[in-house]
Amino acid sequence: MEYTTLGSTGMNVSRICLGCMSFGSSDWREWVLDEAESREIIDRAIDLGINFFDTANMYSRGESERVLGKALEGHREESVVATKGFFRMREGDPNSGGLSRKAIEQELAASRERLGMETIDLYQIHRLDHKTPIETTLRALDDAVRRGHVRYVGASSMWAYQFANALHTSDSLGLERFATMQNHYNLVYREEEREMLPLCQNEDVGVLPWSPLARGYLTRPHEEIDATTRGETEERMYDHPYREGGGATINERVAELADDRGVTMAQIALSWLLHKDWVDAPIVGTTSVEHLEQAVEALDITLSDSDIKYLEEPYDPVPVSGHD
Repeated sequence: MEYTTLGSTGMNVSRICLGCMSFGSSDWREWVLDEAESREIIDRAIDLGINFFDTANMYSRGESERVLGKALEGHREESVVATKGFFRMREGDPNSGGLSRKAIEQELAASRERLGMETIDLYQIHRLDHKTPIETTLRALDDAVRRGHVRYVGASSMWAYQFANALHTSDSLGLERFATMQNHYNLVYREEEREMLPLCQNEDVGVLPWSPLARGYLTRPHEEIDATTRGETEERMYDHPYREGGGATINERVAELADDRGVTMAQIALSWLLHKDWVDAPIVGTTSVEHLEQAVEALDITLSDSDIKYLEEPYDPVPVSGHD
């Protein structure tokens, strides 16, 4: 395993972050693994040297956090655990979502209890709350750090000007600033390269791309996607414009390069991300130990400048996606 310093936090994290959206309960989404299968993957991740785990309160309605917390018993000190809050957790309770002080304090308390952790290493806002002033959200997060409930705070997908405003507000008010950005970034969705990624690089903000494999679009030839369980059942599978902007050609080039190298398409797509200086650790979700092991092996793949150019060349601008 390779490790890197996460932004300006000083924490050392594995270059692969295990995303835990696929752990919890299949009652939530059909492709999600139940506890026993989830535990097998988390245990193997620990064996492989992965020390960075990302979950959220909304994943399996809290069950992902519970499963992860239980699996990390005995490994808590060496682990870096990130979770998120924003989306409504309970029907009929509007204050169980959003980024008001009430929502943050009560949902953070619930996350800490499910994880079985007094202090969460990285607490992220899952999206921006347009109904709550950013000053209110930042003050609540700053208080969470001062109380010892959270070590660092992070943000997720938003416009670059919104993130710049949040950082400026923190600096001007003397509040804890966002140390990380978890944003939508992969070979077939590169709109973040225009403003957000340069901003993060300039501000020494850690970058944790979500959907690094484009919800599976970069893991197999595009004509085979619908044959997977997620492709058949995930209603949001094609919400993002992966098939646009040269996506199909990029998919074919990933397949070609993978075949030439004798590796998987997923490994080529992950290697491309790992070659980007502004990326700290892509968040890799998986439902099999085999795919987890292959993700770790992607660290050993070297792409030449010509390989990277060949993969990137077909890309054309696509609509911004993932902020809501």
